[in-house]
Amino acid sequence: MFEVRKDEPDYAFLKDTTSKTVNRYGTPIETVTTDSELRDQSLNINADSDIGENPNRYKQHGFFFTADNCIACHACEAACSEKNDNPPHIAFRSVGFIEGGTYPDYRRQNMSMACNHCDDPVCLKGCPTRAYTKFAEYGAVLQDPDICFGCGYCTWVCPYNAPQLDPVKGEVSKCNMCVDRLEVGLKPACVSACLGKALEFGVIENKPENRTQVETHIPGFPDTNITHPNIRFEQNKTLNRDMVRVDSTAIKYHRNDDKDQHEPVLDKKHGTKKSWGLATLLASHENAHAMFTLSTQTVMGAFILLVIGAFALAPINELKASSGFVPLLWVMVALIGFGLFKLNMHLGKPHRFYRGFNNLRHSPVSREIAGVTAFFTGLSGYAFFNLFDNSFTHLLAGASALLGLVGFVAGSYYMYKLYRIKARPFWDHWQTATSFYGTMLSLGSLLIMVVGAFALDNSLALIKTLSLIAFVGLIIEAIGHYAHANDLKKGAGEGQAAHYEQTTTFGKTYQLRNALLAFNIVLTLTITFTGLSGVFGILIGLLLATSLIVQSYLGRIIFYALVIPTTMPGAFFWKNKGFVEHARESGLADMQQLGVAYEKHHAFKTDELLQTIKETSVSEIFAQAKAVVTGK
Repeated sequence: MFEVRKDEPDYAFLKDTTSKTVNRYGTPIETVTTDSELRDQSLNINADSDIGENPNRYKQHGFFFTADNCIACHACEAACSEKNDNPPHIAFRSVGFIEGGTYPDYRRQNMSMACNHCDDPVCLKGCPTRAYTKFAEYGAVLQDPDICFGCGYCTWVCPYNAPQLDPVKGEVSKCNMCVDRLEVGLKPACVSACLGKALEFGVIENKPENRTQVETHIPGFPDTNITHPNIRFEQNKTLNRDMVRVDSTAIKYHRNDDKDQHEPVLDKKHGTKKSWGLATLLASHENAHAMFTLSTQTVMGAFILLVIGAFALAPINELKASSGFVPLLWVMVALIGFGLFKLNMHLGKPHRFYRGFNNLRHSPVSREIAGVTAFFTGLSGYAFFNLFDNSFTHLLAGASALLGLVGFVAGSYYMYKLYRIKARPFWDHWQTATSFYGTMLSLGSLLIMVVGAFALDNSLALIKTLSLIAFVGLIIEAIGHYAHANDLKKGAGEGQAAHYEQTTTFGKTYQLRNALLAFNIVLTLTITFTGLSGVFGILIGLLLATSLIVQSYLGRIIFYALVIPTTMPGAFFWKNKGFVEHARESGLADMQQLGVAYEKHHAFKTDELLQTIKETSVSEIFAQAKAVVTGK
């Protein structure tokens, strides 16, 4: 157990004596019933099997923040980092601020924030490795870095920037509510260290001493309906009508008198000048995701056209009967294999890839992985068995194709579903589906068209058919892009800010993508009626292939690079995306005290990977597989 000092001050102890039965969301504050088997179990903190004697052990606890009292001294950050032995670039609790007005009527509101141990923790449901658990004890949402393989999906879905992905270790960690201190009746370290009594802690909905409010909103805090966070606020000082963020995010908070609260709105702090932003795009951490989704969707589209399209399209049947069919299948296997390799090496711990199947019950990431794996297996079997020509291998090829179809349905759907994230409004739109499935049709058709042009003596009919399918895919994509831009433009908050960045910071690249999309629509429609032939036809085909690939890549990397999440406000240097990028580009990240680290875990040495694989026993892998199947 945590050792309580003899001179521990009185304010460091928990003092809740009574509590309500349910919180404002209707969730019971008592986490489990009195006869539950989850009671009277040890948390095994530091391998200690003792059970804490806190009388409120099975009640939901939460933080209470009084904004008027916070002086941004960062004592809470320091206490938290010291207790958890965090490196300089990781902070489970961080202090940001927003400001408004000018001298002498200048107002500033500081905000100290950590994990809110939500009633509906999206991090827990999203994590594919099941590294998160919501405990009956104190309602704490705890995360095990040793189970995490560093995909970072929890950092996408959390609206409060609570999970911290360490770019050096390649794993996520977060606030653990200081459950070891709670077990002995002490408040968390950050609360005990607060100089201005801005932070308090206790059973949720209990009003701390000398407080007048128990609110769920404060300027700069995201929508509570996403997760039902266990934090309450007090803020009595009058703020300016507009409160701006001092970080690089194009967001400010405007007072809505009808709702009596500040709401996020667009802040055009970067002006209206259009730039390329290519350096940022090409250096994006999410390039691996762009390559994976594009390559996988290309192969999925080609596979569906070959398997399903063959029932209605004679040119497809002609290609399947040619000598180019099997090589085409192996090109598809190689292409999706490349995408899977890029995605796996993008993980913080690529040697732990098999843990991605652990949360099939809840995580769309696990389901996507399972679906794509089934598709890859089915495609590989289909390619292999088509090497032989007998009734038995034909049967096995058909079974493999069926597995591939099942994998396509599950994999493509959850590939789309995992981006419908409330904390990332730019992605949370049906346009994500039109982009993904439109890409399948256009790039899938292009892949078959290229092989068919070489495999068939007369490929004119095939080229015209596939050009029409590509045209349909591009039209679907264009409709989605138009509706998406229109909805974001008319919307508010982070979604509108993302569209603003899209048309300014990446404005020229965005315009190029749109121009290429329009050009490709015209070109594919033209080829549908005229076909391709001769040297001129080859040149036009090369132009289409280049234009379509560039358009698809630019659209996809923009999709990843400019999304603005509903995270907490940062400061000039700390938790400021703009400063982080500058520090990495200029070398300031070498100064540890700045709290910026390079993404070093991706430079995973081959000998280290092989050594880790050797240390991972076959029995451990089978145990993981058994856990997935049995759910235990």
